[in-house]
Amino acid sequence: MKYSPVCDLVSSHVYEDVLSILDQPIPWEKMKNKTVFLTGAGGFISYYMVLAMLAVNDRDNMGIRIIGLVRNYEKAAKKYGAVLERGDFSLITQDVCQDITIEEKSDFVIHAASQASAWHFENDPVGTISANVEGTIKVLEYAKRCQSEASLFISSLKTYGSVTDGSDCLKEETTGYLDHTSYKNCYAMGKRVAETICASYHKQYGMSIKIARPSYIYGPASLNDDRVWAQFIANVVRGQDILLKSNGAAFRSFCYVTDTASALFMILLCGKDVAPYNIANTASDTTIRNFARTAVSVFPDRNLKLAFANKEDEAEPALSFTSTPEILDSTRLRELGWKPHIDLKEGIRRAVQIVEEEHL
Repeated sequence: MKYSPVCDLVSSHVYEDVLSILDQPIPWEKMKNKTVFLTGAGGFISYYMVLAMLAVNDRDNMGIRIIGLVRNYEKAAKKYGAVLERGDFSLITQDVCQDITIEEKSDFVIHAASQASAWHFENDPVGTISANVEGTIKVLEYAKRCQSEASLFISSLKTYGSVTDGSDCLKEETTGYLDHTSYKNCYAMGKRVAETICASYHKQYGMSIKIARPSYIYGPASLNDDRVWAQFIANVVRGQDILLKSNGAAFRSFCYVTDTASALFMILLCGKDVAPYNIANTASDTTIRNFARTAVSVFPDRNLKLAFANKEDEAEPALSFTSTPEILDSTRLRELGWKPHIDLKEGIRRAVQIVEEEHL
């Protein structure tokens, strides 16, 4: 059956992003004529994963069928638009913490549903931890019933907790302290528990389950997104100077959304079971301060500047590893053949272009 190609259904800049996923050495033939079940299909990373699979169908006649689970159909439908008219992609609406009772079986299962915003940690800690604990069980029960070939759990760098041993990066075997009695750790502890759930299903039922730990993922987000990098991009789109309320010394691994999506496919199709894979782009390891500075520098014609709310924060801070270094070592992932394509400047440029197309 012929469908309108993805390139006709999304903007040219979004399609440029999709093509950067297809440029990676992903063994798509493993998914030929297979069905993929994806939770959190209305989310940031999931959107690009869906478009990539549909674009592969267009390019290689791969016959991949995608079932996306969303909690808010109207919001997801607005995001996907005419893409939903294709017959190889459909959405179901339910909470991931409910039993997944659809009759259609899936060959690959990807659990991406998660409340990753600090607003949710503060206002809905129960819902946040539930999506990772109860939701993971429901998703793996569905995968078990389907006898799926492989499942992928999208975890987080937050599982590492507080690492204060002076390390300059986090390897997959690193384990730091997390206060399990604090509701503020609802997200981090939920991800930790979910990884153990994955290991338990692998052991008891012989299921193939992969685990990914993305770093800070950035890209074209909503203008109302409360993540700090998204606020910087929104500032550029709105033509506003970027005002830092701290010295911006926090040192973090950033990875553009399309490089993250391609990494997730590589982990699903090539990774080892229950061996977590860090996802990070070494070329984009930077401080919050430098992310903001880079966002301003990418568009010099806009005459924007970086400013500080407090005079004492203007001095350039020294790099320190006395507190948790949110820098991920991605050696294990690179050994699968993955390497990132989008550096920080290019990623910010792309994100601003797409947000401007969608919101201005």
